[in-house]
Amino acid sequence: MSCSCFGASSVKRKDDDGNGSGDFQGHSLGNIKTFSYKELRTATDNFHPRNKIGRGGFGTVYKGILINGIEVAVKTLSAQSKQGVREFLTEIDIISNVRHTNLVQLIGCCVQETNRILVYEFLQNKSLDIALLGSQAKSTTLDWERRSSICKDTARGLAYLHEEVVPPIVHRDIKASNILLDKDFVPKIGDFGLAKLFPDNITHISTRIAGTAGYLAPEYVLGGQLTKKADVYSFGVLMLEIVSGKNSGKANPVTGMQKLLLEWAWQLYEEERLLEMVDPALEGFPEEEMTRYIKIAFFCTQATASRRPTMSQVVDMLTKNHRLNEKELLAPGFPQDTSARSSSTNKSPSTSTSNQMSSVPISITQVTPR
Repeated sequence: MSCSCFGASSVKRKDDDGNGSGDFQGHSLGNIKTFSYKELRTATDNFHPRNKIGRGGFGTVYKGILINGIEVAVKTLSAQSKQGVREFLTEIDIISNVRHTNLVQLIGCCVQETNRILVYEFLQNKSLDIALLGSQAKSTTLDWERRSSICKDTARGLAYLHEEVVPPIVHRDIKASNILLDKDFVPKIGDFGLAKLFPDNITHISTRIAGTAGYLAPEYVLGGQLTKKADVYSFGVLMLEIVSGKNSGKANPVTGMQKLLLEWAWQLYEEERLLEMVDPALEGFPEEEMTRYIKIAFFCTQATASRRPTMSQVVDMLTKNHRLNEKELLAPGFPQDTSARSSSTNKSPSTSTSNQMSSVPISITQVTPR
């Protein structure tokens, strides 16, 4: 149910100052605030390179200051990106109709002439991947308390998209660079350009494969059938990155083997050396809680989609005093990246449509007696 790609640009506007609703190529923009290109050019100092704060698949993001002094993130769509029109309209459709503490807020857009621009709230601490892996990582204090909160709050945001929004939304590109951090390091899920609306009366969507290598669920890669459980898998990989401070898509030189993060983590689990994967920058962390988070990540990345929890169950496991039932834990579905692995020792089983949407077995967690 994502928007289809449209042709040449055509914009109807209510007034000359860029405010008010309108439409874009016959596609209604609803009540979303619209900005003129001149306003956003002024806000970003003519899109000066020093204001560049990120780059996505279809354009560049700049920091801007509106005339009223409000800081914003201005996401421009490349004029040459015909495919990006679909993502631009999808993002407007989806994010303009949802509100949650852990979702980035869309402020408005610009669809003047050939310009297609989204305007978001500005988040001071940029993205999670920069905080964990970027040049600023050493100067950014992401202690375990903050990392734990980021896991919980991101899970809450995803649970909202999957289980509270009507129709539900599958993000399709959950990864560290799409988790933005405000001044207090509260995470907000961003970049809904690949998201899909997911009516409750269907079990899956057959769609082109989209997303980021290392985060993609095996059944989605192999069969192209999208379910909410694909987001759950991506979230599990994200949790391992948060714990380890390592990139999921790169082999781990520490092991001396060409293993990606998930496969290396599972090896450590089997060898009862799980805490060796914890980020060396973390000091004084609670070992029991850390081990628990890693195991929850394994539940999220189970090879068979039906064995993964729902996001509300993940929130429950992260926030309540449950004892995990490890007897239900099987090998994860490792990324299908033969170029980064010397051999394929784990083949992810294909799952039926009905199994993909089944809820996780109730025995995954057991309430710990008090």
